[in-house]
Amino acid sequence: MQNFFSLSPESKQILDSVSSILKKTFPIPERFRNALPSNIAELSRLLTNKRADRSLSYLGRPNFLSAYMHYYFPWNLYRLCILLPSLQLNLKAGSIITDLGCGPLTFVSALWIVRPDLRSVPLEFNCIDRAGPALEAGKNFFTALCASNEQTEIPSLNWKINIIKKDININKTEKRKNKASLVCAVNLFNEIYENISHNDTESLHNIAEKAANFMHNEAEKDAVILTVEPGVPQSGKFISLLRDTFMELERMPLAPCTHAQTCPFRQKRKEKQRWCHFAFEALDAPKDLVRLSKAAKLPKERLVLSFLQTGAVTINVKIKQNNQNIQTRVISDAFPLPGNKFGRYGCSSQGLILLTSNKEQIEKIGSLSLVETFLNGQRDEKSGALIAEVI
Repeated sequence: MQNFFSLSPESKQILDSVSSILKKTFPIPERFRNALPSNIAELSRLLTNKRADRSLSYLGRPNFLSAYMHYYFPWNLYRLCILLPSLQLNLKAGSIITDLGCGPLTFVSALWIVRPDLRSVPLEFNCIDRAGPALEAGKNFFTALCASNEQTEIPSLNWKINIIKKDININKTEKRKNKASLVCAVNLFNEIYENISHNDTESLHNIAEKAANFMHNEAEKDAVILTVEPGVPQSGKFISLLRDTFMELERMPLAPCTHAQTCPFRQKRKEKQRWCHFAFEALDAPKDLVRLSKAAKLPKERLVLSFLQTGAVTINVKIKQNNQNIQTRVISDAFPLPGNKFGRYGCSSQGLILLTSNKEQIEKIGSLSLVETFLNGQRDEKSGALIAEVI
């Protein structure tokens, strides 16, 4: 069984120091200090139920940039630090990484924290975003982050960071001389599709096609492309549509998918529609960040995300019949079932799976874990999912 969402002791120690590094590299102006919790709360409203009132340059406002850097940035950093260690990024000396909508260099900082094996590897990062103040704040934070760890060589000597301030227009592709070995987009596309109706699949599919083609154009033929979005239904639907287009471009799904068959969440069913997302408890979150979240009345006990990793590989997957072992990706929390059993939903080449076992075994399996399961030939009446036992 492959478990995601576990921090190494070193990563946890570094994340615990993020708050103090931010206070040094991005101190809160005195006029915003007492109002920080309320500014965080207001920014949260602008990013959710008041999206129509949000301008594209909201991070250019000093009070919102402070709120973002001291609240959203650390939470996004934490989320990526949990996800990245389990992904094969295929980076080597000389690799180019293009980070679309990089914000305050969140992906670069997370990669440095959780991949100490890459700190001495010469890498080049193209960090692209429209928000100049966020780029500058991120560059200062990253420099201080590197210098704060005295036990390792400062990676700025090996990692070349190119700060590129410009808008990202997925409607237009440009010729690229030096394409990237890794293209990533974290929390980028939701700002484009967030106002589209949940029933407007055609418009969402159009955005997914443009996004996939844009990233495909930035990447080498054998590159890895990583997209991370919020773990909400619209994002899960977008990720599934994005997967379709990448497969048409011969970029096959590597994670979280266990197969290259039709996405189970794209299949039309009469039962309640589910979406691809993963949730985990924020047990290792830095204490300073937890306290600030409570002060802003935005406590986070769980974090959720939807993501897709693709690569230019050919995956030959044989559809396995009932009564055979199959790999299943866990996509839900544990819940009780009749007969003193517990279950979790999972995704497989056979479609939606209901994993069943005793409470102790089910609760040991985290969201996004990859497990071997045994299909017993039955379906769950409530969800329509195939019932499988954990091996």
